Amino acid sequence: MVKRAVEANFDGLVGPTHNYAGLSWGNVASRSNVNSVANPREAALQGLAKMKRLADRGYVQGVLPPHERPHLPTLRALGFTGNEGQVLSAVARTDPALLAAVSSASAMWTANAATVSPSADTADQRVHLTPANLSAKFHRSIEHRVTGRALKAIFSDERYFAHHSALPSVSQFGDEGAANHTRLCGDYGAPGVELFVYGQEAFNDAAPAPVRFPARQTLEASRAIARLHGLTDRHAVFAQQNPAAIDAGVFHNDVIAVGNGNCLFYHEQAFLHEAQVLTDLRERLTGVELAAVRVSSDQVPIADAVSSYLFNSQLLASADGMLLAVPGECREVASVSRYLDTLVQSGGPITAVEVFDVKQSMRNGGGPACLRLRVVLNEDELRAINQNVILTDALYERLTVWVKAHYRDAMSQQDLADPMLLDEVRKALDELTAILGLGSIYDFQM
Repeated sequence: MVKRAVEANFDGLVGPTHNYAGLSWGNVASRSNVNSVANPREAALQGLAKMKRLADRGYVQGVLPPHERPHLPTLRALGFTGNEGQVLSAVARTDPALLAAVSSASAMWTANAATVSPSADTADQRVHLTPANLSAKFHRSIEHRVTGRALKAIFSDERYFAHHSALPSVSQFGDEGAANHTRLCGDYGAPGVELFVYGQEAFNDAAPAPVRFPARQTLEASRAIARLHGLTDRHAVFAQQNPAAIDAGVFHNDVIAVGNGNCLFYHEQAFLHEAQVLTDLRERLTGVELAAVRVSSDQVPIADAVSSYLFNSQLLASADGMLLAVPGECREVASVSRYLDTLVQSGGPITAVEVFDVKQSMRNGGGPACLRLRVVLNEDELRAINQNVILTDALYERLTVWVKAHYRDAMSQQDLADPMLLDEVRKALDELTAILGLGSIYDFQM
């Protein structure tokens, strides 16, 4: 019997150290805004406003916490000694790039937090969660331990949830989480097919690979996640991302494709073997036909897709079809804006487009889809999670007050060495873990 289920979105709260350090080679937006002054308070409020709009529409909306930054344990592991002020002063003086890395608020992009398989797909009929090792970027590779603690604090009931450790943090098993994973299905509670998209085969030097920018996800990692989650071949498709797209700035598949329900919205340059991907998906989908919405390069050049983040939008099921929640930049790029107008008039599965302002995140290379981790939950599983993280009117108001009380309205690279910033962050996170009922998940709390 198919259980009634929903797709919940868990958005990352933007952290107090949100800044533009340009740490992500291969992410065009991240590199182009390097050294600009960021506004952490505005960024966090923009993220909360997006969550609130979706919660008001009836979507289950959860909150994931930011990480402690600057991360002193990482600096101490790299040989910096003394009290906290001395450590920050020394790294700022000798290696400011390292200070920027351990101060990054990149955990806000929770599409990279983990890969999640719903119970309808897995062998033991539990929801499986694996934090991404994010080994391609140093500043993100230090996230998975706290991410894992946060996920265990939210999805704690072992009757319903199975947690795995991140894969080995080496390039051959580079894993970027749900940014390269999407699930297609009929009903959310029915068995579906999980699409794992990889950039290269790590152990096959003869296989196609990008030449300009690195491929962050490997086939080997994707297959390992599928095994850990107990997915059979019936529930998994492995597709290679087009290397030319990666070299054009499509560092994750969610920059060029997004899926939900039976709908796959993608650019013609998304996959290396497009026809085979569609065939594999159609063969594995049961009880529903694949609705493939293909965007050609004539309609939207790949450069415009990257600059606007058209495909880094949230695709959400609604009573009248699919809603596409796009960043405001989509209306600033002429080809994309024209395409969106024709899309909703085409009679296809996507029937509505709404614009969301996430400009602070966009300038650092993350759109609406980057800010959320999707978790399909049936009614029993939804009741079993930590209810303190589900966004309500009361929680929204409380978090808004919390952000305004603890976040600065300007953050430059020079501010990261301020010892007072670390104290501000820790005070804020102590209060947040109490609000969200997470317990002690940060190193400084242990």
